[in-house]
Amino acid sequence: MLAMILGLGLPGGMARAADLSFHEAVSAAWAVDPTRAELTTNRQSADARADAAKSWFPGGPVVSAQYFDDHLIGSNLGYTTYEGTVSVPLWLPGQGTATRRVAQAESATIQEKLNVAHMAVAVRVLEAASAQVIAQRRLAVALSLVQAMQRLGSAIDRAQRVGESTAADRQAAMAELAAARTEAGLAREQVETTGAALAVLLGRPGLPDILSYDARFLARTRLDTPQVVEDNDPRVRAAHRDVAAAQESVRLAKASFMPNPEIGVGAIHEGQYGSPWDSRVGVQVSVPLPSEARNVPMMSEARNRLAAAGSQEVQARRMVRVELAQVRARLDAARTTLESARTSAAALNRRADEMERSWQVGETALIEALRARLGAYNAILALNSAEIGWHAAILRAAIATGITP
Repeated sequence: MLAMILGLGLPGGMARAADLSFHEAVSAAWAVDPTRAELTTNRQSADARADAAKSWFPGGPVVSAQYFDDHLIGSNLGYTTYEGTVSVPLWLPGQGTATRRVAQAESATIQEKLNVAHMAVAVRVLEAASAQVIAQRRLAVALSLVQAMQRLGSAIDRAQRVGESTAADRQAAMAELAAARTEAGLAREQVETTGAALAVLLGRPGLPDILSYDARFLARTRLDTPQVVEDNDPRVRAAHRDVAAAQESVRLAKASFMPNPEIGVGAIHEGQYGSPWDSRVGVQVSVPLPSEARNVPMMSEARNRLAAAGSQEVQARRMVRVELAQVRARLDAARTTLESARTSAAALNRRADEMERSWQVGETALIEALRARLGAYNAILALNSAEIGWHAAILRAAIATGITP
């Protein structure tokens, strides 16, 4: 049982050692993350809109054609007219630049959202890896408990053959052995389910190494500079970029104070009764006038977006402050829990060994030895959970401060 306290792995060669660094695991999960593909497409679309805004005109040319003939109304005087125009819309002053800057700001926002998504993937990998290691440790301890109960059962059988043990002792040992085997079966199921979840997340089989990150690595984090961490958090940066994009949207709305005017050229070819054919060429200008019915809703929507973005930035900063406080508190609690669990597990394991020897020489009832062994089992489970929780808390602190090991 002491090997389980020291976390030496599964007995009987069943342990699966970590075969991936945590950085490799996060990279593998990021490569198959669906959010990454979606945001990458969104960023490429924003970049394409920024390039399109460099065009000379805000839209494509408009071609119109007209034909008039008096034959359609029953007359035969020879009035025939052909008319055609080609016109293009024009940028309003500053509108093209504002359109391009909106698209560029949205692209920058999406890039920060990619960083946020990458952080979320790192947290999910950490949680899945922690669950897998805890499940492996649980199975290790459960199998050791089965071995301990089998050893007690064999001792009871020998004692019963020489008349030094009762049937009640054997029945109690059999019951505890059955319970230990049930626990081992449940632990094996947990190993399989957590392993499957981790493999789906990574897109490949593998166990990330999370147990090599200790207090020395914790010293590399920047928990002692919370303002710097807050300013550099990708969630805060994404919210700030969104505010910048909303501000550019307001400028675009102001620059779009009226529909785009159009300028073009037209030609008329016509013939009249008693006159020769005639052709004319001219310039056409179309200038829609501003309208509050159009401009007020557009400006209102832009200002609403800016207000919402400002609110989201404030909330993001508050969320990051709370999270940093939680990370620091979790580190302190994990450190204390680990020290207490290590002391408790070692003491209860020694007590269980002493109670078993005491029972073998007839100084202690069997039920007391069984209770001591179960107490040691629960203490070792708590120790393994505390040890993994300590390493996970260190990695979580690193992720929260912008470090992906």
